[in-house]
Amino acid sequence: MAINADAQELAALRSLSASIGRDPHLTQAAGGNTSLKAGDTLWIKASGTWLKDALAGDIMVPVAIPPLISAVEQRDPAADQPQGFAIEALNARKLRPSIETTVHALMPQRVVLHVHCVDTISLAVQADCEAQVAKRLDGLEWAYVPYRRPGLPLAQGIAERLRPGVDVLILANHGLVVAAETVTGAEALLRRVTRLLARPPREVAEPNVVALTALIGRTGYRLPAAAEAHAVAIDPESGRMASGGSLYPDHVIFLGQGSVVARPGEDVLRVTERCGTAPVAILFPGLGVLMRGDASAGADAMQRCLADVTARVDVAAKLNYLTAAENDELINWDAEQYRQKLNAAGS
Repeated sequence: MAINADAQELAALRSLSASIGRDPHLTQAAGGNTSLKAGDTLWIKASGTWLKDALAGDIMVPVAIPPLISAVEQRDPAADQPQGFAIEALNARKLRPSIETTVHALMPQRVVLHVHCVDTISLAVQADCEAQVAKRLDGLEWAYVPYRRPGLPLAQGIAERLRPGVDVLILANHGLVVAAETVTGAEALLRRVTRLLARPPREVAEPNVVALTALIGRTGYRLPAAAEAHAVAIDPESGRMASGGSLYPDHVIFLGQGSVVARPGEDVLRVTERCGTAPVAILFPGLGVLMRGDASAGADAMQRCLADVTARVDVAAKLNYLTAAENDELINWDAEQYRQKLNAAGS
């Protein structure tokens, strides 16, 4: 009976995961992850896979919970390599568990959803995030977790803030976690929290596709996959925010550190000469965005995410950007290099 119930919940989680993955306002590219605890086994999305593919392929990896929790409690660096805790006999595709497996294992609830909701991130990058969220989530059991690198450091940061009954986490410069005993309960909580945190984006003009096409010429650059991505270059406030640096981890992973903004009179060639390399994306103020021709689908998704996030940030807010050390930590992290390899391969 329990096995049947677990199988039904896992099927329901796959369906919900695919739905979440199809909504760019909830998660983008290979970001975000979901999980289900079945006894001592944690079924969690594999690193580098996309939630939208949860029904199309096997993207869930089984992980042994007790030894992983023990490693987290002992601050064992092995906990930062969750593939070492995968149950290989049930892992036919030999996929790596998500880099955030420790976060899911640490939450006591059976079902955990971690999303990169653009409304949440737009609050999570503001210095006054905790105060702003407190007004919106009054009456819910939630906790604010200051920024830590995803993986073991984030799990340790959560452990420091976790209280009995907490089922909502606001992760600074990162995203949202909700947890419940059932998939249905987790979905309901996710919808409730995202509704409470929602705020409208600033409206912007249409991109100047004619001017952008002229800039492309023979440079090898192209228009973004989503027209919404242009907004960050068209809206002056969004452009100002983007030019200040990196706001959250997946931006760094898929687009590089910060954003490259063309200066007055610069074309693609002059921008690349100034940078010493061809940026994944270039923002042309007032016109729109150009993507490097070989930019991955993940990069396209994150460029749109940047536009969606910055359009919702309070224009008067002080922003917390990732530091140079935090940027470097992400770029040189083995787990993220693995995820990038899968992303480049189109997995």
